[in-house]
Amino acid sequence: MADWRMKGIYFKSCNCAPGCPCDFMSPPTYGPCEGFIGMRVDEGSFDGVSLAGSKWCVAFHWPGPLHEGNGTVKPYLDPSMSSEQMESIGQILSGQAGGSWFQVLATIVTEVKDPGILPIDFQVEGRTGTINVGDVMENRFAPIKNPVTGEEETMRVAIPGGMEYSRGDGLAEILRSDTLRSTDEIAFSHGGVHTSLVSNQDWGSDR
Repeated sequence: MADWRMKGIYFKSCNCAPGCPCDFMSPPTYGPCEGFIGMRVDEGSFDGVSLAGSKWCVAFHWPGPLHEGNGTVKPYLDPSMSSEQMESIGQILSGQAGGSWFQVLATIVTEVKDPGILPIDFQVEGRTGTINVGDVMENRFAPIKNPVTGEEETMRVAIPGGMEYSRGDGLAEILRSDTLRSTDEIAFSHGGVHTSLVSNQDWGSDR
């Protein structure tokens, strides 16, 4: 099994109402689950290959609760990555290189579409951000606002020891995506939906 680790900014955005039901062992808000996740790797390595500077995203669609399977995914890799980085990230995302969360996801995915090699732009400052994948995917998120006062609220979920969010406290910011769209093979268009953001994500083959 490969020895790998990657740290950086991670997000998960889907068509559910803010506050991902999956984090609470509940079915998706509207039935199917679709959206995309991604990470800007600031530091890390895969069996000696530096992963620093890597950027990846994965579009997804499940027809119902994730644990029932039949998921379809399409990975995206930034063209600035070296071939070694692309191969390493590909092994991680597919669950072949260990890491509990990626291994579990692999068991509930039925179809993996060919990777897209497109520029991935991360513009994240604090709890506000815009992620663009070429001209085919866009995600704009910001803090949830109080519906009465209009003030920004701070909302977080903590899943200590969980597989997805960063090691230790398992903490993620809960935000709202005003725009979440894809015009590519896994197409969708949503607004006012869920985003989890972890500014110090820390994944590895040991967890």
